[in-house]
Amino acid sequence: QVQLVESGGGLVQAGGSLRLTCAASGSIFSTYVMGWYRQAPKKTRELVARILSDGTTNYVDSVKGRFTISRDNTKKTVYLEMNSLKPEDTAVYYCNYEGKPGWGVLGSWGQGTQVTVSS
Repeated sequence: QVQLVESGGGLVQAGGSLRLTCAASGSIFSTYVMGWYRQAPKKTRELVARILSDGTTNYVDSVKGRFTISRDNTKKTVYLEMNSLKPEDTAVYYCNYEGKPGWGVLGSWGQGTQVTVSS
């Protein structure tokens, strides 16, 4: 079981930037598909970005060109660089992992990290 701890959220003005970090434990981290998810108030949780073990990335349309997901397998860490933030990006952000893209998350949801973008 991989344990996940998210950090890096905060309050930022529209147009600003944040960098989220997800620290993972587990011996086979490098083989997993890692993803960042978010849940806004009264909305369902959605996948924001994922990165495969070979570095291939996918993004939800609403963040393309603004967010960048990356991973450092030696540090067992996944990052989400968020630029040009908008109020609609306000949400609790979580990381999780899959065996293959679309197979469903394997980890338990952690506390997440709150991102609040003011207009």
